[in-house]
Amino acid sequence: MLNALGLLKQRRFLPLFTTQFLGAFNDNLFKTSMVLFATYTIFNDPRMEANFNALATGLSILPFFLLSALAGQLADSHDKARIIRIVKTAEIGIMLLGAAGLMVARAGYPGVGIGLMLGAVLFLGVHSTFFGPIKYAILPQHLGPCDVLGGTGLVEAGTYLAILLGTVVAGWVSIEGAAALVLAIAILGWFVGRQVPPAPREGPRLVLNYNPFTASWRLINATLHIPRLFLAICAISFFWTIGAVLIIVFPPLVKNVLSADERVASGAIAVFSVGVAIGSVVINSMLKGRVSARFAPASVIAMGGFVVLFSFLCRDWTPAAAGHYYDWTEFVAQSGAIPIMLTLLAIATTGGMFVVPLYAFLTTTVEKDQTARTVAANNVVNAGAMTIGSIAVFGISALGVTPVNMLFLVAAMCLVSAWIAQRLHLACD
Repeated sequence: MLNALGLLKQRRFLPLFTTQFLGAFNDNLFKTSMVLFATYTIFNDPRMEANFNALATGLSILPFFLLSALAGQLADSHDKARIIRIVKTAEIGIMLLGAAGLMVARAGYPGVGIGLMLGAVLFLGVHSTFFGPIKYAILPQHLGPCDVLGGTGLVEAGTYLAILLGTVVAGWVSIEGAAALVLAIAILGWFVGRQVPPAPREGPRLVLNYNPFTASWRLINATLHIPRLFLAICAISFFWTIGAVLIIVFPPLVKNVLSADERVASGAIAVFSVGVAIGSVVINSMLKGRVSARFAPASVIAMGGFVVLFSFLCRDWTPAAAGHYYDWTEFVAQSGAIPIMLTLLAIATTGGMFVVPLYAFLTTTVEKDQTARTVAANNVVNAGAMTIGSIAVFGISALGVTPVNMLFLVAAMCLVSAWIAQRLHLACD
């Protein structure tokens, strides 16, 4: 088997890896810049901040509901490399819209600016909907069977390292700088995407169903009757529901509980990205290239335990004086800062160890001409789970539950994920 990192030297993998890396970086740079700008500049109400984050999260996943079935059909019936080029062209227009929203809000028109930014978030969701199935489904087509897990791990690690960089940059650049940078990265991604080798259709030609509701139902029905895929998709969906809750509550938690500024918030989010990348590489080494859910139950149980620990650490935190936010120097000087950061790293690392093998299940247990539709079916179910998570945050916040207490809900969901993963392990390993 090729060493996983050795794939980065090969044209059959490097352009795809770089394209998805730039896309993830750009997506996260824009979204994090928007969220931090709204949290620290536009709004001054913890509930409004959480609701804005929930709305942005909901808009970003809505296209997965409506368009994943079509995206999967297109990816399985057309050259995947050609679709990548089309998607990367659209990204330039989307970032023009998002950059305009940032600048309009900065100029003193927050209502119009927020509308433009949320519109960009919606279209970025469309972008991800069509690119998501391809970045996994193309791997079995370009890589040998023994390299798919390694390639999947590198894609996951690269994605979260890109999120790391996008998050860090968003915390340090000005709004004007973010607006210019997202456009430049979109243009660079367009050039790199054109280097992805052809990945033509395999299998019989499909008759496309453009009805989003019937197409989604048929797609899910055709996938979920396979027990191993049903269990893998359910486990991944619970994981992303957990992720949706964490994404929504985390920026307000950093601001209002840890009383830290936006640079600390971006750094803390970046720690998540490092952890998932570490977990992606570690689990590939532990499994030695074999696609297995063997370590998934223990990984997600450990994740839940670290979430509970993080909640207790937040309760013992000493907040800054009223009207003041800790900067990085002040934050790390606090006695609880290092334990909090290490706990965040542990949450993300165990999460990466849990989810990466499950994605490999989706692409290695079906025929190559069905992989994109399988990933698309997973995306539809994931979108539903994340939507439920977003709505739950709305409802629980309305009841007065704080972000610190909401972390216990996350820990409970980890137990459900572990139960599903254990069933998958017993059924397939």
